[in-house]
Amino acid sequence: MDAGVFRLNHGSDVYVVRSCCNEDGADLLALGGEHSVEVFQINTTSLKRLATFHIGSRITALAWSPRSTSPTRSDDWIFEIAAASADFGLHLLTKKASDAESMFPFGGGLSGHHGKINDICFCGGRNEDIIRYVASVSDDKMLMVWDLNPTLDICSGVPSPVRSPRGDDSSSSSPLPRPQPTAYAIAFSHPLTTVNSHPSSSKEFLVSDCRGSVFVTDWRTDPEQTEQGSWRHSIVVELNESRALSDSLTATTSQWSGFAAWRRDSADIVGASYGPRFSIWDLSKLRGGKPLHTGTSFPEGGHSFRWCSTNPDYFAISAHSNTRGAVIHVHNVGYLQAQPSVINVAPRPHYIRDFDFVALHGQPVLAVAFGHQVAVFPLGDD
Repeated sequence: MDAGVFRLNHGSDVYVVRSCCNEDGADLLALGGEHSVEVFQINTTSLKRLATFHIGSRITALAWSPRSTSPTRSDDWIFEIAAASADFGLHLLTKKASDAESMFPFGGGLSGHHGKINDICFCGGRNEDIIRYVASVSDDKMLMVWDLNPTLDICSGVPSPVRSPRGDDSSSSSPLPRPQPTAYAIAFSHPLTTVNSHPSSSKEFLVSDCRGSVFVTDWRTDPEQTEQGSWRHSIVVELNESRALSDSLTATTSQWSGFAAWRRDSADIVGASYGPRFSIWDLSKLRGGKPLHTGTSFPEGGHSFRWCSTNPDYFAISAHSNTRGAVIHVHNVGYLQAQPSVINVAPRPHYIRDFDFVALHGQPVLAVAFGHQVAVFPLGDD
């Protein structure tokens, strides 16, 4: 399928854009707004709304469950999404072909995060754990791995609300309460910004902090069986962006942030954006944790870093401020010294809140959120 160039006026600010990378859900797109999560199907001319989940708080992160399937691939389709909200809550959102939308809240209170949840992802690997475990990272310096199907039955006490497709309560019913997910927490030294899993491993997460460090973390390691017996037990590899670390230590930057991502076709390749620079690491050539390649993207600071899921030679970085408008730079790993392709999505004062590569096969497609609008277009078509 080749997507055309089109825009959706959402009606309110869109903060999170997340494409479904599953082979059976490649045309699905989730948008996180001021108070809800909406699921859309991408076709050649438009976005078709398929489900709406009303959370009641601004969405800060989204992750598609690996079992999500599009209606174009199966009559027995299902959407399942983990969502984080601005009130530090987590929610498991489910919509099946034969059922209304279902929302299961978890992770709140004393057992959950106590800072903004910046990113969330399902477990990697290829066994049943990929739909059982969800990892979240927060400004509270914690990586938390949630078991959605715990053997310990701690009932949430709050039934999952179900919304009728017509928006009324005439056909709604409350499912039986399910056990409240349990969490395994790993503390870090600084606020955490992103977390990734990789299809090749069910025991590791890629975690980045705001100061210039990226960690490959083995969350299944038992600290009691290690000499340190502390959070350091779980760090398999630590990568460093030296300029970002230096700036944070000398306080030469007023805004600390970072965004790291695993390349889906290779567990050895990691990319990140810190300030005005991007970095590429090859874990098979560690070089003391220093990047294999570095470059400048936006002198005033970059933000989100995304690998293209269908053509892994491409990655893109969005601008962090509105001084240039809503702009994305697209890089090719084969020509890192060349100037990036510059995509001007919208003029000032717009800026990009989030973007993602759509998993549709063929020409790489971007979905970009700025203000109330979401633009979907193939690379090469502005």
